Amino acid sequence: MISTHKILFTNSNNLKVIPSKSVGLVITSPPYPMIEMWDESFKSQNAEIKEALENDNGPTAFELMHLELDRVWSEAYRVLEDGGIACINIGDATRTIGKRFQLYSNHARILSYCLERGFGSLPPIIWRKQTNAPNKFMGSGMLPPGAYVTLEHEFILVLRKGDKREFRTSAQKLNRSQSAFFWEERNIWFSDVWDFKGTRQQLNNDKSRNRSAAFPFELAYRLINMFSVKLDTVLDPFVGTGTTTLAAMASCRNSIGVEIDPNFQEIIESGIDGVAALMNDYIQGRLERHLHFVQEYEETKKELKYKSKHYGFPVMTRQEIEIIINYVRSIIKSNDNEFEVDYLDEPLLKMAESSSYDQIRDNADLLNNKTSKPQLTLPF
Repeated sequence: MISTHKILFTNSNNLKVIPSKSVGLVITSPPYPMIEMWDESFKSQNAEIKEALENDNGPTAFELMHLELDRVWSEAYRVLEDGGIACINIGDATRTIGKRFQLYSNHARILSYCLERGFGSLPPIIWRKQTNAPNKFMGSGMLPPGAYVTLEHEFILVLRKGDKREFRTSAQKLNRSQSAFFWEERNIWFSDVWDFKGTRQQLNNDKSRNRSAAFPFELAYRLINMFSVKLDTVLDPFVGTGTTTLAAMASCRNSIGVEIDPNFQEIIESGIDGVAALMNDYIQGRLERHLHFVQEYEETKKELKYKSKHYGFPVMTRQEIEIIINYVRSIIKSNDNEFEVDYLDEPLLKMAESSSYDQIRDNADLLNNKTSKPQLTLPF
């Protein structure tokens, strides 16, 4: 299995190089209108935005910024296949323009346009980014009515083009089954509130994330595995530091990332270089967490009914029997701003022959050219 990944340095409001109905999933986090760090980006696209801000006309500036984004959402709708999903991570903004402080509801404005364009809305996710700072409140402190609650969350809008996606051929159905996730992952991933506070994101560079306000790897990885199947094409029209690209690589999906700022090229390439081992550690972690779940469930409740066809360990449901989580064999730069990822087709993690789950054979260390087959003892 080989996946391909391209980075296009262009404005994502015109993606004519991408054929219509060729993308399975869109994941992105655009520049947030009315957040000052992105003012210059919006001003460079429309001089009227600069004029509105200089004239203290917040509502006009807000609408003009979203008109620029609307063109991207139209392109996303065009390139998505029927039944394809778009996930848009967006935060609302609070800002004082002139003497007026107010909320600018970015998520509501984007949702309104996307529904008008033809998308159907699925339940959104609230990404909670809480802070423990003692001065979280804004405004006049303890004096009513001039204090304001702080925004400690962002939205992940989940939109679908047309009706539910269909998988008709036997090959399509098998690929879908092998792209499944674990039952216990489903229970976490499909909650409507995600809280990543304190989560260590090994596949992100902290400096580059601060520069672009990129979402964490975990967010992109979850969405890709929730809403696409292996070898689907995942599009990120505001790819920034390349987090969506990395998550697609780790998930056996193809990807296209679009970035208007060519200065991100070095950051993206440096992020991809040497990241295969980290991806395999992450994949290994998924499998190990499942074994922990099985151990705890069978000790406290009952024996699981089904077994994985490829790994041999128990699973909760029939839908998990065909799961294969492929390790990354190699990542190579095949052309300018193009990469290929090669995967091991065979499951590398095997349950020990004993009925306990404290030994794992053939783990990801083999990918580092080790001739021995070390066993990994899990801390049950």
